[in-house]
Amino acid sequence: MGARVAVYFVASPLQYLAARRIAENFEAGARQVLVWYKPGVTPIVREADWDAASYMPWPRWEPLPGPFGRHRRLRDNIRRVAALVGQCQVLHIHSAVFDTEAINYFLRALPPRCGAREMHARILPDGIISIRRYPLAPAKRLAQYARKLRRLVAPELDYWCFGGDRIGSDAPFCDRIYVLPGLPHEYPPAKTVVLSPLVEPDPTRQRTAGEPTALVIGQPLVGAGLMQPADRDAVSNEIHAWLAARGISRVCYKGHPKDPAQELRQPDYQTVTLDEPLEVHLAHTPYDAVVGVRSSALLFARQTAPASTPVVAFGWDRVRFKSADEKRQMLDAFRTTGVDVHGA
Repeated sequence: MGARVAVYFVASPLQYLAARRIAENFEAGARQVLVWYKPGVTPIVREADWDAASYMPWPRWEPLPGPFGRHRRLRDNIRRVAALVGQCQVLHIHSAVFDTEAINYFLRALPPRCGAREMHARILPDGIISIRRYPLAPAKRLAQYARKLRRLVAPELDYWCFGGDRIGSDAPFCDRIYVLPGLPHEYPPAKTVVLSPLVEPDPTRQRTAGEPTALVIGQPLVGAGLMQPADRDAVSNEIHAWLAARGISRVCYKGHPKDPAQELRQPDYQTVTLDEPLEVHLAHTPYDAVVGVRSSALLFARQTAPASTPVVAFGWDRVRFKSADEKRQMLDAFRTTGVDVHGA
């Protein structure tokens, strides 16, 4: 029986990098188990770095065939992850959010299956999303209790209801919240732990003589309800003109997994496909400029790129923020990091 097992549920390259840092710096000596539940993470996973690693289908989007496929998928996921974990005494469950049925049921189902006498839930950072709290609305609280009804037919599906912040930072099962260096946050100081930089800049990186090159970081804008199509087009054209005015003739475009339309891509851009997290690519690949709208990757670009490299966020006067407070907090985070924000 292992004394301690750390399980990491990850849904993005950034969360994957955070899990690696935690495994190295805070969970040394534990059995390290990685579970990823978004297919876009698959190319960057190095299974050799983990004691056990597996993809976990999201029950809502990948139910099992036949009747009650979503319900049966939930139960199957618990069996599969328990087999990866094995028997242990202490269990640490890491996730960026616990207000989701795909993850929450593990809080109560996994410890008894693994023989754990002690369980703690710990929150992974999730980029710019993690700088503010997202209180659970009354409807969301009611939905939690509806999910608890599953235990009537499957006792292991006992949803752990909680209030406060939707990621679970206020919940009694959470004892630690990992945050990114250099970013503000609203979490309880007694619970927060600042990670060391997820990616170290490459000191040997330097631009070689040749065609000036920039990277445009894409993200869903119209698709995510952040902009109207006309505003998106205007911002895309503004970025294109800004790069041309600086004599940058070669532009690479890194799309977002949730942006199949590649909303900011212009016809003369070259699409970049990576088999490593974008944050790692930014730390090791020199560009003459890195630009986008409000992607968290801009923050990492600023932290890892030379001070002489412009890192610019465009179109903030056209972005639909949920509130003035959200815009203020995000703007503070970008400016604190050193990103040049246009249109704010």
